[in-house]
Amino acid sequence: MLRILCLWAALAVSLTAAKPLDVDGLMRMKRLSDPQLSPDGKTVLFVVQTVDLAENKKTSQIYRIPLTGGTPFALTTEGNNDRPRWAPDSKSIAYISDRGGSSQIWMMNADGTSAKAVTKIATEAAGLTFFPDGKKLLFVSEVYPECTDEACNEKKLADEKASKTKARVYTSLLYRHWTTWQSKRRSHLLVVPVEGGPSKDLTPGPFEVPTFSLGGPDGYAISPDSKEVCYVVNTDADQALSTNSNLYTVSPDGGEATKITSTPGADVSPAYSPDGQWIAWRAQKTAGYEADRWRLFVMKRSEGKVRDLTEGINLNIQSLTWTPDSTRLFFTVEDRGRQSIQMFVINGAGSARSIVSGNATYDDMQFTPDAKTIVFTQQSGSRPTEIYRVNSADGQITALTKMNDVVVADYDLPTFEEITVNGAEGAKVSSFVLKPNGFDPKQKYPVLFLIHGGPQGAWNEAWSYRWNPQIFAAAGFVVVMPNPRGSTGYGQKFTDEINNDWGGKVYEDIMATVDNVAGQPWADPDRFAAAGGSYGGYMVNWMLGHTTKFKALVSHAGVYDLRSMAGETEELWFVNWEFRGMPWDNPDSYAKWSPSYFANEFRTPMLVIHGDLDYRVPLGQGLQLFTALQMKKVPSKLLTFPDEGHWIGKPQNSLLWYQSVLDWVTEWTKKPAPPTP
Repeated sequence: MLRILCLWAALAVSLTAAKPLDVDGLMRMKRLSDPQLSPDGKTVLFVVQTVDLAENKKTSQIYRIPLTGGTPFALTTEGNNDRPRWAPDSKSIAYISDRGGSSQIWMMNADGTSAKAVTKIATEAAGLTFFPDGKKLLFVSEVYPECTDEACNEKKLADEKASKTKARVYTSLLYRHWTTWQSKRRSHLLVVPVEGGPSKDLTPGPFEVPTFSLGGPDGYAISPDSKEVCYVVNTDADQALSTNSNLYTVSPDGGEATKITSTPGADVSPAYSPDGQWIAWRAQKTAGYEADRWRLFVMKRSEGKVRDLTEGINLNIQSLTWTPDSTRLFFTVEDRGRQSIQMFVINGAGSARSIVSGNATYDDMQFTPDAKTIVFTQQSGSRPTEIYRVNSADGQITALTKMNDVVVADYDLPTFEEITVNGAEGAKVSSFVLKPNGFDPKQKYPVLFLIHGGPQGAWNEAWSYRWNPQIFAAAGFVVVMPNPRGSTGYGQKFTDEINNDWGGKVYEDIMATVDNVAGQPWADPDRFAAAGGSYGGYMVNWMLGHTTKFKALVSHAGVYDLRSMAGETEELWFVNWEFRGMPWDNPDSYAKWSPSYFANEFRTPMLVIHGDLDYRVPLGQGLQLFTALQMKKVPSKLLTFPDEGHWIGKPQNSLLWYQSVLDWVTEWTKKPAPPTP
């Protein structure tokens, strides 16, 4: 009898685990990031962000786990805590915490005890890093450029808060960026003793240090002898038109900085070799083009000679790290929707060698002191980020953390498939396909095409908390994610072919994919829908005026009118490159590729979503689109978020976003009711 009960219980668990992923499950998942292996190679720190739906907030805490495995242990519990960094002796940890009411540098023992604040700076602290000698900390703070000490910054901040007027005055461009208006403060690099005390500004002046970035490795590094700091800065006069950031070095005692790079495009992500002889970084050669190929450069510091290690790799370098003996550089590369770890021998003449690859995204590589073990993160379209290790002896990959196993076990997460079609001019165009749980090839399914943003971006084998395809598949859709012209990871030529051709070859690539899917026995062409954000929103807007193959469309933060977009957006190098100048320079391109010029052809029901704080694709784009739809009597709905920008991030807003999108596409792709007998 006991055996029967056990079998019944196991069956019940199995049946329960087979449910599709819903938004609640997505919100339950722990979001791991920033693994940090201790200098002695014994322990890994990492950050875990959790979502509190009731409080409508996200909270981050610092955990540790032995490299040999075990149960993760939370080192922090109060407030938000992130950016953990080991002291060189592995006995203490510096980190950023707001537990005292503002973001400051804190220090604690390796076991989490004896936590205390190191700074109490009015302009707050972020992005800290230990100096290798263990005596100082480097960090980022938004200071008033004219101030030379903390007292000055504190007074100016207090005066600004007390001012009766909040008016803004500008005399140059890039007066607002991403989600914020430019204030009187600038991001600078500061140094403070480990025991606390007055901080020193290493990068005085009017420029942002490091240069703004949406992700990727740090824009600063410290030499192994602690005698030099390297950082990224763009000093061009026209910040809104330039991508020309460069690397500079400066003494930790301050003084005049030295420029060490001269690439016309961006130079970022500096990384010193452990022996101090080399410095590596990522670079783009083309001025003003943010989607140029990211290359991997190295320079021997004693000689000043620069080498491009990736001249023969026609793909983007994403991150990099040195081996402890300084003889090899490990890096990640984006390749056809995956991200692998590869390696170069610095003094060798051979090509790069793949180290870790597969249908996943790998990143955050770090080595034990003996270089026999690599720690890294791994994620895929069916699995959120966890931390792994691999030993050189057997090459066996082992999961170090399993913090989402309990949640994942509750859901059936199908894996990505891949299809390839002939697109414009015969080019091979790949798409990821995600089929619903319990997929039956004999049935007909509605299909949701997701169009990625960028436009120079891609759908990858990666987990996402925004636009998660598992959520849409769980609602009964076959989800198709094309990587058409403009997508990264398929060679630079493929990426470049969207320039000044936004509605051309890329549209043909997508429609070739649509036609291919329409011919599949499981697809119901009468129930197709499409949704996209940013450039993906643009493409959905373009489809609105060029095809009636879809029953419903969703445009999130989509570009609608190119001419007004050029006058409203902030990073002007983007439109200046994409359309060969501003509207007055090249009016024909702006007219040719603007969805607003095709409003008379609008027929398909559309949901328009926008964030009020979106300065990349400003709110006016969504409002113009909705106005046109309403004037043309096309079924449409407008959803705006007053407290969000280009992305929707707040937990309750994210819930509403998913529900609104699902409700819209489901409503318009319902299977017709059978006729009454």
